[in-house]
Amino acid sequence: MTPSPDVDTVTTADIDQEGYGNSKTDFLDDLPGEVEMSLFDHLEELRQRIFYSLIVVAVGIIGCFFAVKPIVQLLEVPAQGVKFLQLAPGEYFFVSFKVAAYTGLVLSSPFILYQIIQFVLPGLTRRERRLLGPVVLGSSVLFAAGLVFAYFLLIPAALKFFISYGADVVEQLWSIDKYFEFVLLLLFSTGLAFQIPVIQVLLGNLGIVSSEKMLAGWRYVIMGAVVLGAILTPSTDPLTQSLLAGAVLGLYFGGVGLVKLTGK
Repeated sequence: MTPSPDVDTVTTADIDQEGYGNSKTDFLDDLPGEVEMSLFDHLEELRQRIFYSLIVVAVGIIGCFFAVKPIVQLLEVPAQGVKFLQLAPGEYFFVSFKVAAYTGLVLSSPFILYQIIQFVLPGLTRRERRLLGPVVLGSSVLFAAGLVFAYFLLIPAALKFFISYGADVVEQLWSIDKYFEFVLLLLFSTGLAFQIPVIQVLLGNLGIVSSEKMLAGWRYVIMGAVVLGAILTPSTDPLTQSLLAGAVLGLYFGGVGLVKLTGK
C-alpha cells in the first residue's frame, strides 16, 4: 500500500544525517587531552611552568643586558638632534637594566606563551583548539606590528611635536631615564592595543558577542578609542593621541570584519 502524502515519513538517510550531525558536534566538544589530576597536581604543574618561565626570562634579561648598548642606540634613533644627560650617578646603569628587562621579556614571550598553552591545552575542546593556532599567530603578528607602528610613527610624531614646540625657548637636553620611560611605555602600550582584533575574534567565536552587536556600538567605540589613545600615550600632544586612536578604530572595525567572515 502506498503511504498517504500527508503522513510524515522518516527515512534512514534522515536518521543517519541526524546521527552524523550529533556525533560531529560531540566530537568537536570532546576533551582529547583530558587527564584526571587533583588540585594539588594542577598547582604543582603551574608552579613548575612558572618556574621554567622565570628562568628563561632571567636568562633573556641577562643576555640583553650584556648587549644593551646597540638596543639603546636603536631606541635613541627617533630623537634626532637631542642630547641625553645622566642627571644622577648610575642613572644610565638603571636605564640599561630597564631596557634589558623589557627586551628580555619580549624575547622570552614565545616560551612563556608555550608554557601557558601547554597548561591550558588539556582543558580545551577540539572546537576551542581550532582557534588556538590562529589566535596565537595573530596575536604575535599584531604585537610586532604595534611595536613597528609605535617606533616609526607614534614616537617620531610625539618627539617632533615636543622638539618643535619649545625649539625657540629651550635647548633640547633630556634626561635619559625619562626618555626611555616614555619610549618603552609607548611601545608596549601600543603593542597591547593592537590585540583588539584577537579579543574580538575570541568573543565572536565563543558566542559571547556577535559582529552585529560590535558594529551597533560604533559610537561608544569611537569614544573609547579617543579615551584609550589619551590613556595609553604617555605624552599629552594631540597628534600622538589621534594616531593611536585612529589605529585602534581601524583595528576594531577590521576585527569586526574578521568576525563576520567567520560567520559569527
